[in-house]
This record gives sequence, C-alpha cells and structure tokens, in this order.
Amino acid sequence: MANTKIPPELVNKEIFNNRRLNINGGMDVAQRGTLTGLTSAYGGPDRYKISTSSLGFYSLAQSNDSPDGFANSLLLSCTTADASPSASDYAVLYYAFEGYDLQTLKFGTSDAEQVTVSFYVKTNKTGTYNLELYAPDNTSNPSANKQYTVSSANTWEKKTITFPCGNSAAIADDNTGGIYLQFWLGGGSTFTSGSASDGNFHSTTANRAAGNVNFADSTSNTFRITGVQVETGDVATPFEYRSYGEELTLCQRYYEKFYYGASAVNIAAHAYGNWNPIQPKRAQPSMSLSGNMTYYLSNGGNGTGGTAQTTSHREGSCAVRTYLLNATLVYFEGDMIAEAEI
Repeated sequence: MANTKIPPELVNKEIFNNRRLNINGGMDVAQRGTLTGLTSAYGGPDRYKISTSSLGFYSLAQSNDSPDGFANSLLLSCTTADASPSASDYAVLYYAFEGYDLQTLKFGTSDAEQVTVSFYVKTNKTGTYNLELYAPDNTSNPSANKQYTVSSANTWEKKTITFPCGNSAAIADDNTGGIYLQFWLGGGSTFTSGSASDGNFHSTTANRAAGNVNFADSTSNTFRITGVQVETGDVATPFEYRSYGEELTLCQRYYEKFYYGASAVNIAAHAYGNWNPIQPKRAQPSMSLSGNMTYYLSNGGNGTGGTAQTTSHREGSCAVRTYLLNATLVYFEGDMIAEAEI
C-alpha cells in the first residue's frame, strides 16, 4: 500500500488546531471601541487591559495598521507622560487567562509544559521590553519573564519567546485568573533594577521588568501589537486563525454589548422589562445601560431613560431588569452591557 504524503501546510493549518490558547490574538473584535484617559481599564480590542500605578495615562484603540496576514492591531498611545517614575510606579498591558483554559499546561507536575508566545510589535520607542507570565496561584514564585528588543522604530517586528516555566505551580481549575500575560511598558526601580530573567518562575520583583524602557516618557509614544499566539511547547507554530464569529463568541464570555428590546410588565406603578445576555458569562456579570434606553407608552408617546438592575440566578447567567416609574409603558429598547472580565 502506498503511503500518502500530507502537505506541511495542511498539517500546520488544519490538523493541529486549537493550539492558540488566547482569544482575539488578531485583534479583530473590539466591542468597546476607542477609549482614552485610561490608567486601569479595557479598551480597543477585547480582552486586553492597561494597568498602571501612577505611570501615565493611555488610550486603547483598534488600528488597521498591521503586518501581512493581519487586518487589525491593538494601538496603545501615551496621552499623559511621566518621564520620572517613582520606585513603585508601573505600567503593563495584559491579557488574563482563566484557569479552566490552562490545564493543558500541566503546571505543578513533572510533565509541566514549556510555553511559547509569538507576536508582532511596532513602536517608535525602541529598546528593551519585558514579557511576563504572572501566575497568582504560584505564591512562592509568581513571575516568569524574558526580555525582548525592539530594534527598528515604527517597523513591524515578529518576536518569539519561550518560557521554560521551571518552578511552576498548579493552576486552579476554575474561572479565576490563572495566568496574566503582561507586556511591560515601564516601571520604577522596584521592578526594573534587577537582572534579566531566564523565563523560569521566580520571586524577585526587581527582575520583573529589568532594564525596561519607559514608554510613558512622551505623549508621542505609540505601541502596536497583533498576531499574539500563546501555545504549549518550545516552537512557535503558524498563527492559528479563527472566524470572526468564533472570536466574538469567545470574547462575549467576558464582555457583551448588545441591542435589546423587551415588552414591559407594570407592577406597582413601575414598568419592568427583562433582557438576557446572548452568551453565558465567566461569572455573574455586572450590567449597565449604554446610554439611555428608548421607551414607548400605551398612548403612543415615547421617551428615553431608565435604570438597569441585575437579577442573579446562577453563575454566568442573569436577567436584567430595566425599570421606570411609569404604569403606561409597554416596550423598552436600547443597548445593554454585560461584563465579567477577570
């Protein structure tokens, strides 16, 4: 019997699927849109958050400036500079993984996997940066980080970083934060005064962002990333593409903005309407209105207003009650936000 040869491109793209552990690596889903004046907030492409302690203000946006093979990138811009950080200041851009999604790493066992992260980066601020895996369940050695260098200003560069992940600890098999993938943007001496790390987990705070540039030193600084892929092993395989629908559905586990309409029920001179999120959430979500809802009255009139209340039933599921003090209201419509980020 003749052997059948499988083309390498078929092996790369079709057989070994579900390699990419992270969601929205191509930065295609951006439900929140552009947000600015941020110190600790999500914005731009879903699942990425800026987190700082007194080191600048930032904007997050989706950009169509991207390398070949990608349509979008995350654009981080410094909007308020800080050229002289205090010792404990820091700024990181991070992606949070649920523990449920990381059991394939087998951390805390003799078979613990190495982790490889590949991504494209473009910034005017050249120099040394640090990429960190922060594992809160590893109370003794929570940080694994490695340096990478941006060599050419305003040029897309691909980076590949493998973490040996020695000294790993078991990651809880639950919906809490298992690992935080952190792109260090700058920090004070508490985080930057140490030595470059080898990618094994450690407890030396001064090594977490050793030698890192201070991205916050100018409002002219921009930082773009895309093609982010986190996978097991010591080899960076080709980026695993998913459809927009798949990425959107996965993102909606954590954040969902959706147009709704609901008939009103009148109780004790109040009008109520219920709405359910499309996707089950990671945990009981916080609910809010995006702007005002529009309501319609039995006499043909209409207006805007209302308040959102979450009615909890079970983890990750809820109904939202929107209400007004009006017994003649018959219908609501508007935009609702359900958020259950880590």
